[in-house]
Parts: sequence; structure tokens; C-alpha cells
Amino acid sequence: QVQLAESGGGLVQPGGSLTLSCAAPISISSIYAMGWYRQAPGKQRELVAFIRTGGNTNYADSVKGRFTISRDNAKNTVYLQMNSLRPEDTAVYYCNTARDGLGNDPYPNWGQGTQVTVSS
Repeated sequence: QVQLAESGGGLVQPGGSLTLSCAAPISISSIYAMGWYRQAPGKQRELVAFIRTGGNTNYADSVKGRFTISRDNAKNTVYLQMNSLRPEDTAVYYCNTARDGLGNDPYPNWGQGTQVTVSS
């Protein structure tokens, strides 16, 4: 399993935007699918968005139309552009790969994540 490094979190007001980055130490062009998860306090970790090598994506219903996942193979980085942020988006965001192409079966090793706080 590849060890990924998340960054880009922070404090933002409702309606604001943030872009998260997930950097890999190896070429991601060989990684079929990877994406973002989040865990809010007192809640289970949930899938946010996943992207595959062909560019196909899937999103949680709660973020559709607001978040966009993308990958830059040249920079070995996956991004999560988050717009129209809401207080309920507050969570620690993690990047990971998965055994399946949709992100429903993530590998068990998680990084430190990056905190996103949406508050006025």
C-alpha cells in the first residue's frame, strides 16, 4: 500500500472554498483508483470522492455539485476542490487507495489526514 500525504485543510467560513492535496511518493499513473474520505467527530469515516485512471469519478450524494476530485499524474497528486462549504463538511479528510475501484473497500492504513473546519 502506498503512503499518501494529505494537506490543504484549514478554517473557512460557510460558503467558502478549499483545495486539498494528496501527494504520493510514487507515480500514481499505475494506481487505478484513489480518493478522499472524511471523518467527523463522533461519526464513522465516509467516502467523499474517488477517481480512476480513466478519469471516471464517483461522489457522495452530500457533496455532489460542490466538490470536484481530480488527479495530476505528472505531479503524483490528487486534489479535492471544495466549494460552497457547509458546517457539516467539518471533518478530518483522508486520502487513500482502495481494493475496489469505487472506494468502498479502502486499504486499512491511514495517514494523519488534514482538518477542515467550516465555521463563522
